[in-house]
Amino acid sequence: MWNTITLSGFADEISTDLSEQIRVLKNLDVSYVEMRGVNGKGLVYYTLPEVREIKQQLDAEGIRLSSVGSPIGKIGIADDFAPHMDLFKHTVEIAKIMETPNIRMFSFFIPQDQDPSVFRGEVMDRLGQMADYAAASDVVLLHENEKEIYGDNAPRCLEIMKEFYGDHFKAVFDFANFVQCDQDTLEAYEMLKPYISYIHIKDALFGSGEVVPAGHGDGNVAKILSMLKESGYQGFLSLEPHLQQFSGFSALENSEGTVQKERKYTGEEVFTIAHHALCEILEKI
Repeated sequence: MWNTITLSGFADEISTDLSEQIRVLKNLDVSYVEMRGVNGKGLVYYTLPEVREIKQQLDAEGIRLSSVGSPIGKIGIADDFAPHMDLFKHTVEIAKIMETPNIRMFSFFIPQDQDPSVFRGEVMDRLGQMADYAAASDVVLLHENEKEIYGDNAPRCLEIMKEFYGDHFKAVFDFANFVQCDQDTLEAYEMLKPYISYIHIKDALFGSGEVVPAGHGDGNVAKILSMLKESGYQGFLSLEPHLQQFSGFSALENSEGTVQKERKYTGEEVFTIAHHALCEILEKI
């Protein structure tokens, strides 16, 4: 097993209930969580005293945060930025309570019928304000390539990294999101590899955009993880299954090739399948 990486994941895909999230993580021997939602609400919308209570429950079970899975930067570029900046500042305080330097974030939704370059100046201004605050607060912003935001493809992610990369601003590499934007992941990796500090593990299919377990799609997950290992990558691999709509569960679980009736899979089952798919890749590289 690759001994310089640490597994984490979005445990709100297991359950909304924190106790259930913790139970499944511990069963899978995963001791980190990228906390996005907990007990039915986004982490960033809790008060600081409430966050401290959540932290106490995590501490009691030996679970730590790899990152705050925040929605920062996931508003329209024309939306009022001032209240969002306030939410960002609150998120920084949450990260400090949770004892993680890392905050996952985005670079603003762009109107689909307009050229993203028109909004470059506003995007960079907003990111700059957050980057300055992050540096002053000694936290790390992790920019995720997400569909329909400014930094959705590799060239625009590279623009952002050239502008802000440093100790307090780094890149998340998300395989499935690139596939869903028709971006070749090998090309993206070559462009962004000096800036990558965090990995989201999910895969997808070109065309349909369907999210599938790691290694079952067009994201070149095994090949890129192998290259990351060779490059000396040390950091988190964070499971983000997004498999609720995956149509191939029966084939994955059935080794005899007989047809099984499709059924609804639980969050625990979905997360476990995603975990096993990643572990199969890691055992081979």
